[in-house]
Amino acid sequence: MTQEHPTPEAPQVTVRGEGRLEVDPELAQVWVTVAVRGTDRAAALADLTGRNARVLDLLKAQGTSVEKVETGSLSIAPDLGRRGRGERVQSYRGRVLVKAELTDFTVLGELVARLADLEMTSVEGPWWALRPDSPAYAEARRLAVTEAVQRARAYAEALGTSLASLLELSDAGADRGPMSRDMGYGGGPVAFAAEAAGVAPALDLEPQRQTVTAEVVARFTMRPPAL
Repeated sequence: MTQEHPTPEAPQVTVRGEGRLEVDPELAQVWVTVAVRGTDRAAALADLTGRNARVLDLLKAQGTSVEKVETGSLSIAPDLGRRGRGERVQSYRGRVLVKAELTDFTVLGELVARLADLEMTSVEGPWWALRPDSPAYAEARRLAVTEAVQRARAYAEALGTSLASLLELSDAGADRGPMSRDMGYGGGPVAFAAEAAGVAPALDLEPQRQTVTAEVVARFTMRPPAL
């Protein structure tokens, strides 16, 4: 039967353990925004469709280097004039967002440059990440448990005794690692736009190492010390 409350015959010690390690990223995400503006709605929509297709073709041409391609959002809306009482359409604005996730970083620099060189196209990223099932998380948890055991043993040895049994082991918090745009991939994005650059730049993008941590709380019983 588990001893829930400490007694002189079964004293307890509760410790916290932390595992922390830095590892290379496994994924890189870039966001590509294609824009269009024109006075004719049908023509603007056709231009947006064509520009979006060119982005998708370029991404798909990378083969297995690009693991995932998703359309984030699409919009096309009239731009109304501000003068006069009537609703007069001056132009039509459209945009589409495409998200791409890469596993091969050797093609990333060239790909970003080629995407940014497309007409009316801007690129944000990269955001570096680990896979949700990355072995790094399990390793961080193992390190956290190891530290908790070592810390508890140190307390027991300071009392001239040793650990007897484990009563409880629990997470002190979820594993932490930068895993999304909102969680801060790679310390923040860099934006690239063809209109600003003029020509495709030569980009050297170095992957940023990811920090993964895990924390546990462990409770042990000790053999009665001779105080």
